[in-house]
Amino acid sequence: MNLNQVTVPSINVEQSISFYEKLGLRLIVKALPHYARFECKEGDATFSIHQVKKLPDGDGIYVYFETKQLDQEVKRLITEEVQFDQLPKDQSWLWREARLKDPDGNQIILYFAGDNRKYPPWRIKE
Repeated sequence: MNLNQVTVPSINVEQSISFYEKLGLRLIVKALPHYARFECKEGDATFSIHQVKKLPDGDGIYVYFETKQLDQEVKRLITEEVQFDQLPKDQSWLWREARLKDPDGNQIILYFAGDNRKYPPWRIKE
């Protein structure tokens, strides 16, 4: 089994398209006002947005995008006036993360984990 895509809800898909293009995703499907899909710069996974009338209650959705150039990407995005809730920070789980929200309040985590993404020291041994 392989992960194909993750889809997040949006009140305004067109506004979200602009945000995710700024992050560096490549728009491949634009079916306004209801849907959009992107390719990630690396790997085969895709990411999509679908229109909803009401956003879910609570914390919402967390989406993680990994980049080896985390600090440089964050600096680039700041120059494009993207607002961050947390600038790059080394976490106790051995990932370096920056946090922000998309226009609909979905949590976006830009991070770099390297081998620790799948092989942290506490990984379950088979």
